[in-house]
Amino acid sequence: MSFEIVARPHQDNFLQWAADKPEVVVLSADLTNSCEVGVFRDAYPDRFYSMGMAEQNMLSVAAGMAREGLEPWLHTFSVFLYRRPLDQLQMSVAYPALPVRLVGFLPGITTPGGVTHQAIEDIAVLRAVPNMTILEVGDATEVESVIDVAHTIDGPVYIRQLRGEVSRIFPKEEPMVLNSARKLSSGTDVALMTSGIMTEEALRALPLITQRGVSVDHLHISTLKPFTDPAVLESMSRVSKGVITMENHSIVGGLGSAVAEVMAENGVGAKLSRIGIPDTYAHGASQKYLMAELGLGARALVTRVEQAVGESLNITDEELTEARIVDVHSSAKAEAL
Repeated sequence: MSFEIVARPHQDNFLQWAADKPEVVVLSADLTNSCEVGVFRDAYPDRFYSMGMAEQNMLSVAAGMAREGLEPWLHTFSVFLYRRPLDQLQMSVAYPALPVRLVGFLPGITTPGGVTHQAIEDIAVLRAVPNMTILEVGDATEVESVIDVAHTIDGPVYIRQLRGEVSRIFPKEEPMVLNSARKLSSGTDVALMTSGIMTEEALRALPLITQRGVSVDHLHISTLKPFTDPAVLESMSRVSKGVITMENHSIVGGLGSAVAEVMAENGVGAKLSRIGIPDTYAHGASQKYLMAELGLGARALVTRVEQAVGESLNITDEELTEARIVDVHSSAKAEAL
């Protein structure tokens, strides 16, 4: 299975989108080109603010701008938007429910930068912050359309964003919709809910799984908070052999936990299997290596489905569609990180 590859979908799309919105300003934490807003800086220098490696200050400045009627879009790596500046995010931005947009790049294990750069618990932390909306993109179409979704929300929004070379999995004419999962397949055996880069990973294995006679009800989830889409409950209620979640995040507090809450609150008596980063830190390595080491890939999905249905599907590693791995030093990226 192959998809169109789009280079830097956020870069030019955001520039064009912001052209007729003078209230939109961009703040960067010394990662301007790494977060694909160098062209915005060059086109609109009076609407661009380089804040340096001072994320706590950046959050406070953004709050002040929002109070004055501007719409700040903060661009940096995911981990730098919520760990160090969490107090400013909570008290200056979330508590007054200001329209500040937090665009976080390199979520989870999409960075080789090691524990200091890997946002593996960001969803868990920010799901607990009142007034916060959390969105995660899974392909180029969602990279392009997430800004429209965030723009309409009257309050702070955190976006798990992708950069560089991004697959277009979903049709361009089918943009992201807030709190609305994408139905990728219908089935009655296993419910599968995936988010972010894990949707493309799941699609490596699903054709083989369905060929073996397993019926999979597959939802792609792009809104992690709020988590009230009725399609989630409907999917988990219609299957007979369990629910599986896949996420580029710790299994504690992310998509798997949100699904578990829905199951418990609605009395869904099914087994839940969570594929994600175990309760451990990752480390500096390639995405391909970490996928295998942490048990996050297509092979893990095959194993969990086999456990759910109680039989071997006899799917070999050679049969699984080869993973698309973008070189860390891809020409679509300005810097190594």
